[in-house]
Amino acid sequence: MTEHLVAVLGRGVVRGDEPVIFADDLGFARGDGCFDSARVVCDEAGARVVNLDEHLDRLAVSAGRMEIDGPPRQAWEALVHEALDAWTTPGEATMKFVLTRGREWFPGQGCVALLTVSEKAAATVRTASSGKAVTRGLRAVTLSTGRPSDAFADAPWLLGGVKTLSYVVNIAAAREARRRGADDAVFVTTDGFALDGPTSGLIVVTDGVMRTAPAGATGILASVTVDEILAAARAEGMEAREELVPTADLFTADGVWLVSSSRGPSPVVELDGRQLSVDEELTARVARMAGF
Repeated sequence: MTEHLVAVLGRGVVRGDEPVIFADDLGFARGDGCFDSARVVCDEAGARVVNLDEHLDRLAVSAGRMEIDGPPRQAWEALVHEALDAWTTPGEATMKFVLTRGREWFPGQGCVALLTVSEKAAATVRTASSGKAVTRGLRAVTLSTGRPSDAFADAPWLLGGVKTLSYVVNIAAAREARRRGADDAVFVTTDGFALDGPTSGLIVVTDGVMRTAPAGATGILASVTVDEILAAARAEGMEAREELVPTADLFTADGVWLVSSSRGPSPVVELDGRQLSVDEELTARVARMAGF
């Protein structure tokens, strides 16, 4: 059975089957809340969260954009340390931070803040030629967002770039990808650009240049791991840019990756039934840039 842990602000670590949300919680009833996810590594040195500061920063941005008065940073950090002290399962896990606006019927009780830790199954296989462990390649399909690439430019109420609890569209897109026989999806705009995946960022490398779609007007969520990869690429002398990437470029690129903090950069080996180029050395390099 997969291991889980739950920790609630003001209560600490609780049993995984202990109720922590009321029926009138606005995050549960209306999706009125935000969340973030980070990678946990547990080894001989103990359990730690990778890029914790960056993930808490992004959570704070989401809360601010939604006008949710969340707990102070120190409270989150204390809850994280309490959870890590209780987490002893070796290997990798995912820590999910959840913040809701609180109760609708009893609004004076304030927001609800909790986190979970869930064990992650191994996501690597060995390549036939090199024998090196790399993240499993993905088959993906393109799915339209139904919007142009600048749809969020003058519409802050659409909450572009905010990791809200209203995630049903993302999950529906993942289901549609599986329905089409694929592992994941790449969101594309009506004016012909590739954005990101339902739960991941997108990186494209062509002729030694690394590109990813910008946040802002596109409405996509800024990715902590994508930013880490871009910074590492620049440090190694590789040109790395945030710019709109035409969907057509994915089919001629040297490599395409869907990137998340939990699974790292996963190479896309097939898109819409067409084989994509996969360079094992480049894939290993991008994984190393992400700390995998």
